[in-house]
This record gives sequence, C-alpha cells and structure tokens, in this order.
Amino acid sequence: MYELIIIGGGPAGMTAAVYTARKRLKVLMLTKEFGGQPMWTMDIENYMGYQFITGPELMDKFDEQVRKFPIEIKYEEVTDLAHNTDGTFSVISDGGEYQAQAVIIASGKRPRRLEIPGEAEFTGRGVSYCATCDGPLFANKNVAVIGGGNSALQAAIEVSGVAAKVYLISLTGYIAEPIVIEKLKELAQPVIEFSGYTTTEVKGAQAVETLIITNNETKEQTELTVQGVFVEIGLLPNSEYCRGILDFNKYREVVTDCRARTNIPGLFAAGDVTNGPDKQIVIAAGDGAKAAMVAYEYLLHKRGAKC
Repeated sequence: MYELIIIGGGPAGMTAAVYTARKRLKVLMLTKEFGGQPMWTMDIENYMGYQFITGPELMDKFDEQVRKFPIEIKYEEVTDLAHNTDGTFSVISDGGEYQAQAVIIASGKRPRRLEIPGEAEFTGRGVSYCATCDGPLFANKNVAVIGGGNSALQAAIEVSGVAAKVYLISLTGYIAEPIVIEKLKELAQPVIEFSGYTTTEVKGAQAVETLIITNNETKEQTELTVQGVFVEIGLLPNSEYCRGILDFNKYREVVTDCRARTNIPGLFAAGDVTNGPDKQIVIAAGDGAKAAMVAYEYLLHKRGAKC
C-alpha cells in the first residue's frame, strides 16, 4: 500500500513527485516515459529562469531533480483505476496492480489524429506527429504541416529550416499567438499557405508521396507532392483509464477545482489532462506542485482520523 501514486511523467507528474518526496511520503510514479509533450518542443522562450531552452533540455533538468530523491518509478502504462469501498485506490497497469491511499492523475495528452485514409498506413513512413523529432529526416524534401494553432505554426517554422518546401494547411486560418504568427511571416523561405482547406487523404506506395486537400467552399481538390506530413491539430487527454469514476468535460478532460481536487476524495489531477484553461509547461508544473501539497494535506487528515 503506497501513500500516493502519481500517474504520468511529464512536467506535472515530475513536479508532484519532487514535492511529495520532500514530504517523505511513500510514493510510486507510473509512467510510460519521462518528459511528456515538451519532448516534442524545440524552442521554449517562456519558462521562467531560461531565456531559451529546448523541451528535451528542460525535461532533462526535471528528470535530474526527480532522481535526487528516493522515488520509486515504474515504466508502465496505466490501463484502469478503481475507487475501493474502503476509500483507497487500485491502479492497474500493463505491469501489475498497485494500491494507494491517494492518487494524482498527471497523464497529459497525446496528438489528435486526422482520421483520414492513408494516415494510419503511413504513420512512421512520412506521417509524423512530432516536428522536433522527425523534422531532420525531411531535409531538402517537400512537407505539409496540418493545423492553424501555435503547435502547427511552430512546426512549420522549425521544418522550414531543413525542408525544400513547406505547405501549411488550416481549416479556418491561424488561431496562434501574435508572436508566433510574426515569426512565421519573417521566415527567409515563406511557407505556402492553404487556409480554409480540409485534409482529405494521404497517398503513396511505400511511403508518403502526395497529400489531397479540399477547399471548404468550392469542394475543389488539390493534390500536393510531399514526402512528409506533420499533423498538428491538437491533443487528446490520456484519461480513458479513469472513465466512469471521474467527472469529465466535453473534451474528456478531468474536471478539477482550484485545489486540484476531483469529484472523488483522495483523487487529484494536474496538468494538461485536466480542464485547466491553458496548456503550458509552467502551468502544468504549478499544477503538479499544488496537487502534491493538497494530496499531502489530505493524507495528513486521513492519518489524524485513524489516531
């Protein structure tokens, strides 16, 4: 029986681990891997203490700090979460089953898919969800970036430094921050913009060769010759394992109050998996710290009730 289980190894989960370890709690962290979404981000200019740092570099700093404490870590994917009749929790993963008096859910989000013909077939063979990871593979090739938000524009900016040609396809135009739009407009090699288009199909033989897009008004189709397609259309919360016991909003995000509490006592949530209004590394880290302190307070009261 652990006092606390933390699900997730991104900024929220790692920060929660450090805070709870300093409180001398018996903690288990379950995560598929360390880092979370920042591992896909190359340029970070708004995390306090660093004028510029890459996502992987920042997560290395987080990881280094976590490992200074005796935190038990298992690299496993959580598949189910149960609230027991005695008020404790059972956390089931692909590696085993664990019991805890309290749980912090910090499992983050994953890339949203287009769900179009050819996408699944060519994932890893031209279709990518991480420009930071895979951008260099498309040096001197034509690529398309799908999306109109910050992540899409940042991906287009990043791959423009290596690709021969960059297409940017968005449904309704840009919904990014002004500073990101400015950076896009200042590129030495401008991207070719298709605003008001739906991505329809990915085609090829052994790898991606063309991308079909459709004009939303005229329904006219355009076939672009590309070797790479970067999908940047948002994220889905990793919350399936707690469906049925927690309150979700319409986006399947876990609903919390201002103290990181869910609708179940002893079950807390932090970071991008929650209904928090903004998804930023600094906010996720702050959420993790807050959830850890509130969970510690909960466990203290629980101990007192038993005395």
